[in-house]
Amino acid sequence: MAKGKEVRVIVILECTCCTRNDVNKESPGISRYITQKNRHNTSGRLELRKFCRYCHKHTVHGEIKK
Repeated sequence: MAKGKEVRVIVILECTCCTRNDVNKESPGISRYITQKNRHNTSGRLELRKFCRYCHKHTVHGEIKK
């Protein structure tokens, strides 16, 4: 039988650089990635370095609420 909570959950990662700058006028948006994490191994918020197509460099992307 299935348990109440799923072990793997879908999370959204958002660029922290674009978010802090409140989306500059030259920047058309905020970079977001969708990924999965294991709830048992990573109980805290996930942060990964990903490429931001609006900043044109690798930046830290943090987990946000859906």
